[in-house]
Amino acid sequence: MIVIKQGKGPNPLIGFRVEEAVVTPVGQDLRRPECILAERDGSLWAADARGGVMHIASDGSQRLITQAPDPHFDVSRDAAASLLEGTLPNGLAFAGNGDILISNFGTDRLEVMTRDGATRVLLDRVDGRPPGKINFVLRDRRDRIWITVSTQVNPWSDAIRRDLADGCIILLDGKGARIVADGFHFTNEIRLDEREEWLYVAETTAKRVTRLRVQADGALTDREIYGPASLGDGMIDGIAFDAYGNLWATMIFADRLIAITPDGEMLELFADGDPEAVRALETAFTGGGPVPFDLLMKARGRLCPWLASVTFGGPDLRTVHLGSLLGTSIPTFRSPVPGLPMVHW
Repeated sequence: MIVIKQGKGPNPLIGFRVEEAVVTPVGQDLRRPECILAERDGSLWAADARGGVMHIASDGSQRLITQAPDPHFDVSRDAAASLLEGTLPNGLAFAGNGDILISNFGTDRLEVMTRDGATRVLLDRVDGRPPGKINFVLRDRRDRIWITVSTQVNPWSDAIRRDLADGCIILLDGKGARIVADGFHFTNEIRLDEREEWLYVAETTAKRVTRLRVQADGALTDREIYGPASLGDGMIDGIAFDAYGNLWATMIFADRLIAITPDGEMLELFADGDPEAVRALETAFTGGGPVPFDLLMKARGRLCPWLASVTFGGPDLRTVHLGSLLGTSIPTFRSPVPGLPMVHW
C-alpha cells in the first residue's frame, strides 16, 4: 500500500504527501487505461486501446468489452503506431441510462457503448466538418454532454507545442452540437464545480487551468485563469474536484500529481518523473515547435507512466485511482478528503 502523511488544518490536503513510490495496483494487462469511471459498488471501468473498456469488478475480476477488438496497441513493438493510430478510447462518462460515453482520440468521434459492447456514433461532425481530436466527455446533471477537442493537428503529438491554440469545447444538448468556446492550448479534461456554475478546463500545453462561467443556455462566459499561470514541469492532463474544493490535477510526462486549493495555491502530492528526461522535454518545449516524439516517450515515471487522470472511488470516495497512457494497471491510494461524486444515471 502507499505510505502517506496525513494533512492537518482546515484543508485536509495541506501537508498530505505520498512518501514512498509503492502503490496498490488494481487490474492487470490493461492497455492505455487513460480514463477511469468508478461505480457505487466499487467496480471500475477503464478505457482500453483494444477498442472499448475494461470492467474491473469489486472482487477484482476483469471483463474486456469491445464491439470489434483492435490488436494494434503494443508499445514495446511500435510506440508511435500504438499511441497515435487506430482506435484510442480516451475520456469516459456515464450516459443517462448507464451506457458508457467514449471520446475516441483515435477515430475522432464521440461514441456510446452498451455494457454488452454494442457501439454507435453520437458525434463525428460539427457544423458539417470533422471535429478534430476528441479527447474528453462530461455529462452534467441536466443531461447535457460537454466534449473537448484538443487540436485539429494529426498526429496529436505534433500539437505538443507552446504556440498552438486550436482546441475547443463542444456542447451537445437538445439543440444539437455546437462549439461554445475555442482558442484553447490542447483542450484536455474538463470538470464542473459542485454547483455546476463554472466549467474548469485543463489546457495541456499552456500548463494551466482555465475556467468559464456556465450560463443557463450553455453559453460559456467570463473566461479566466484559475490558480497559477503555470503549473511547472509536465503538462496538465486530468482534473477532478474533491469535496473540500481542491482541484486535483495530473501533469503528464513529468508524472506529477498536484492540487490547486480554493485559495489558488498549488500543492504537489508526488512527483515520479525521470528528472533528466523531464529537463530535456522542457527545454525542447520552451524552444518552440513540436516536442519530438522520442522525447515524449523518454519522459515517463515508474508508478504511473504518462500519468493522465485522477478518479475518486470506493464507498467513501476516498480511494484515488490514477489513469495513464503507458501503464498496465491502475495505481490506487487513500485520500484524506473524499472526491466529488460522479454524475451517474
